[in-house]
Amino acid sequence: MRLATITNWAYGITVLLTLASGSTMLLASSAQDRERVAMSQRADLDQATSTIDEDVAQLSSLARQFAISGSQADLIAYRRESESLKAVETRTAAIRDVGATPTELRSLHETLHWADALRDEQAAAIAARARGDQHGAVAILFSPEYERELDRIQSSVERFQERIDQRTAAAVEIAVTASQTWRRVSEIVLGLTGFVFLCVLFFIFRQRVLRPVVRLSDVVTRLAAQDYATEWPQYPQVDEIGDMAQALRGFRENGIVRQRLEKERDADRAVRDLLSRMTQRMQRCDTVQDLTGVIERFAPEVAPRLAGSFYLFDAERNVMAVAAHWLGPVHSRDEFVPMACWGLRRGRQHRPAGDHIDVPCDHVAQDGDILVDSICLPLIGQNGMLGLLYFERRTDTAEIGPDENYLKMLAENVGLALDNLRLRDALRAMAMVDPLTGLSNRRQLDTALEASLSHAARTNTPVSCAMIDVDHFKRFNDNHGHDAGDAVLRAVGEALKRSIRSEDLAFRYGGEEFLLLMPGLGVADARARAEDIRLRIASLAVRHDDRDLGPVTASIGVATWPEQCAADRLVRAADAALLRAKRGGRDQVATVLTRDT
Repeated sequence: MRLATITNWAYGITVLLTLASGSTMLLASSAQDRERVAMSQRADLDQATSTIDEDVAQLSSLARQFAISGSQADLIAYRRESESLKAVETRTAAIRDVGATPTELRSLHETLHWADALRDEQAAAIAARARGDQHGAVAILFSPEYERELDRIQSSVERFQERIDQRTAAAVEIAVTASQTWRRVSEIVLGLTGFVFLCVLFFIFRQRVLRPVVRLSDVVTRLAAQDYATEWPQYPQVDEIGDMAQALRGFRENGIVRQRLEKERDADRAVRDLLSRMTQRMQRCDTVQDLTGVIERFAPEVAPRLAGSFYLFDAERNVMAVAAHWLGPVHSRDEFVPMACWGLRRGRQHRPAGDHIDVPCDHVAQDGDILVDSICLPLIGQNGMLGLLYFERRTDTAEIGPDENYLKMLAENVGLALDNLRLRDALRAMAMVDPLTGLSNRRQLDTALEASLSHAARTNTPVSCAMIDVDHFKRFNDNHGHDAGDAVLRAVGEALKRSIRSEDLAFRYGGEEFLLLMPGLGVADARARAEDIRLRIASLAVRHDDRDLGPVTASIGVATWPEQCAADRLVRAADAALLRAKRGGRDQVATVLTRDT
């Protein structure tokens, strides 16, 4: 056989093999498209049905909460959630549009009707609870029949999703098998083509087939090992090799996107778990110092690229004072007035060096003409400013990260915890203060007396107690009314506040009686202080409803530990001295005559 004939035959075979190779590549690509369509349909169906079970559970939970608590907030939440649900036909239409079969739709339609039947039982329970029949409402929503209906709905949804998964899995398996088969055939055809080119057209084979196939084979192997960072070969020519490269490039890009999404999901879950643990710890804090410790521990973990500070608002001085630092912030001052921060002025997050141009805060020292990349997050409570979370980019990092949404969540949680602490402290202070006179009440006396005596025992100093009683107080009430009596008590309370030292403690003991603890004063000094208080009270001119209520006098009994009595009898000794002052004609100061043991 002539060489030309052999060459022509080889050329014809090469052409046929090339056509066959292109066809198998196209068939493999088509099988991959069917696989992607099946996966997309499966994802759409999962997304369309994922909220059915959650909606049923959410409505049941809200209905049960209202049946137990009777709270209108729970009822409003239930109605809002119930109104957001669409009709059965509307809800199944979206699932039909993404490829559910009539049989699957009938099964889902029946499940949704069961869910709507449960809503009827919930409505009956809510109506019973609204009538005050809590037992009846709870009996409906927590009955075995109701639980069986919930389980049946859940099982039905799971069977529906399982049926969809089986159908789509079968379609995916068929598509994968076809894709693998055609790809295997394509590889065989390419091998034959390579052999012909190697024997007859060596240079063309080497330049146009062999090198690309070798490189793509390496890429496929690395992609099979999920190494999506592999260097990608460029094939600008439009042929079967180019189509293969394009298909593999699409596979690689999808893998990169999937890996990135998984990393972002894992990172997001880690930060949210960290914020959740931080919130739980803050809820258990009893003092601002405890809360500050939690913030110092968790904030660097939530935002490791940011140095930060925690500021508390000092209302008396009208300044923001730093309570904690972490990771070495250097630009923000330790104290500044609230108006120096634009975040506090606006009541929202402020970042002057972000994606948008903004005004820098006065409390942040700038690096020349370069704006410091900082974030101010105001902590706002129900009654106004509470504090500030300040963040700045560390000098050893190139990005401000993390997501600013995490910082907002952090600020919201810290603000809520701080607001709860302030509210708790305010309620505790209100419980310890007499609302009429503004003095500490009797609840706080025992603690203050024990602390004063303990300190005096350690420092070997005396403690005096003065029991003060407004003379003829009943007369003010009888002659002028109880409002006038309250005016007298307020005036006496103000006189006590003006006459005591910073270390003295004044209490309203009960009725018209007041008690004054004077740490560090002996018998003579305590009697002189009591006499001064008596004269101050006698000089009061109290008016009520444009009427002069007349003179106000007080009788005072003074006792001193350890000179006149034992520690546990200090108040009773002062009370006994008060009784002697009243018997002696009132408007006078009396002390213990003999040691009260």
